Amino acid sequence: MENPVLEVINNRKSIRAYKQEPISKDIINTIIEAGNQAPCMAREEKGELTQPWRFVVVESAEFKHKLLQTALPIWRGFLESIKDADPDIYAKTMRFYAAMNEPKDPVYYSAPVIIFVIGPSENPNPINCGLACENIMLAACSLGLGSCYVGFGSMVKDNAEITQALELKDDERIYGPILIGYPKDMPESETLRWKKKRPIVKWI
Repeated sequence: MENPVLEVINNRKSIRAYKQEPISKDIINTIIEAGNQAPCMAREEKGELTQPWRFVVVESAEFKHKLLQTALPIWRGFLESIKDADPDIYAKTMRFYAAMNEPKDPVYYSAPVIIFVIGPSENPNPINCGLACENIMLAACSLGLGSCYVGFGSMVKDNAEITQALELKDDERIYGPILIGYPKDMPESETLRWKKKRPIVKWI
């Protein structure tokens, strides 16, 4: 079945190598608006629907360096923890890391743009913000951009300077961040990709 939406869904991949090309604000705003259109349990406020999410766009090289220096020790700790527990993933990750250009960034992959999706930590339905993240990644793919949802990239709340810049409140959490950029070609042997298994389906 040929369908442009299904084609984007099937073509979307987690991209971990990016060209250092700027992305126009119009394109970023288009991608964010796609995230804003995600389904959610919105509430009405002054005649408008209020969604549970907000977005912070990071382009500053200096701020991205602070993010990396904060998240990198956590990434290293995780890598050490799987060295014996999952040697195959450890070996593949180390090969990928060795193939990276300097300065090496195994958390944010030197992406030109990082979008933080921020919402309530006690959200009655936290899947709302996850749906916004998925919309952002699909929109990026449809526009010829790569994206990647990076869990380690959200582990920056212990850095007061970062939380202040993100205006992160005590009752909020990061539901991203999502990396955005034009994909950079890498040999298949130097990528971190796993083939999807067929879905498990029960018909009743």
